[in-house]
Amino acid sequence: MVTALVDTSIVVDLLRGYQPAETWATTQSTLGASRIVWLEVIEGVQNLNAQRIAMELLNSFELIEITTQDAIWATEKLLQLNLSHNIDTFDCLIAAVNHRLQIPLYTRNLKHFTPLIGSLAQAPY
Repeated sequence: MVTALVDTSIVVDLLRGYQPAETWATTQSTLGASRIVWLEVIEGVQNLNAQRIAMELLNSFELIEITTQDAIWATEKLLQLNLSHNIDTFDCLIAAVNHRLQIPLYTRNLKHFTPLIGSLAQAPY
């Protein structure tokens, strides 16, 4: 069972070889990533080699699927926070999984995730 999820920002840091992210990742176990994080990462790759590398990294995390309830919660939060906090659909869907599971989301985007899930949004490094 996963004890925390990673946001896209953490996966991107790992793909770029950002040393603080790599050091932090070696101290973690049982991390997961939601399907939405997978979609954001895959969307950002530039070629087949980058896609292969991204998929290898994504496969190192337990994949957590979104549920209908997650989508409903995300819709409610989007209506509540989009205009005031400029929070997008994917951020709402990512946060919904953490809200449902009540486990931390490691992210470098506290600006968007803290209004959604409060202290469950945590900076890992």
